[in-house]
Amino acid sequence: MSAETSHGNVIAGDLAQTVSAHALQHQFADLEQQRESATLGMWVFLITEIMFFGGMFAIYLIFRFLYPVAFFQASEHMLFMAGAVNTAVLICSSLFVALAVHAAQEGHRRRIVVFLLLALLLGLVFLGIKGYEYHDHWVDHKVPGAMFQFEGTDPVHSELFFELYFVMTGFHALHMLIGVGLVGTVAWFAWRGRYTPAYHNPVDNVGLYWHFVDIIWIFLFPLLYLISHKHTL
Repeated sequence: MSAETSHGNVIAGDLAQTVSAHALQHQFADLEQQRESATLGMWVFLITEIMFFGGMFAIYLIFRFLYPVAFFQASEHMLFMAGAVNTAVLICSSLFVALAVHAAQEGHRRRIVVFLLLALLLGLVFLGIKGYEYHDHWVDHKVPGAMFQFEGTDPVHSELFFELYFVMTGFHALHMLIGVGLVGTVAWFAWRGRYTPAYHNPVDNVGLYWHFVDIIWIFLFPLLYLISHKHTL
């Protein structure tokens, strides 16, 4: 190893130590304690989110049990391929987020940025497809309200299906939009060299949040889109 390369490595190491020292908050003994506290806080937050979505899932399942025919007929108006593509999009985005977390652990700044931006792009693709679905339902008069139209045997409870659909997917889309903002912010700080192998808590926690949002969709997709496809798939 040349003297110039050795000198460069020393400078990089000193810079990483400086960044890590500035990242340590005064209330923690060391970066490891800070990381564990941040991770615990994120899990507590995600548990509250699970209870929030869990309540909606419970309401949906109760009404689906009470009015199976209406929910079946309403589900036939879901854009199945759009939902399937969005499922694949989110699975791929979770892969890129996981790769970004691994890159942060290894200290590869550019890889963190690239993987996070790819995940962000896929998140925007998801939101774009969801917007297309909402527009299609609007044109097809499937948005609950005065303009709602349904030719099935139970239009009242079919409208209830769409009410639950828009509430559940709407809150999910809101969480995805927040996730896009968080990922973009973390990618920006990663580009500025804020994260090191010793300190990358924001990358880890944003990754947990992103995976949670993806998992919620994995439950939403079969509940909303696959009712009328259960005999053909």
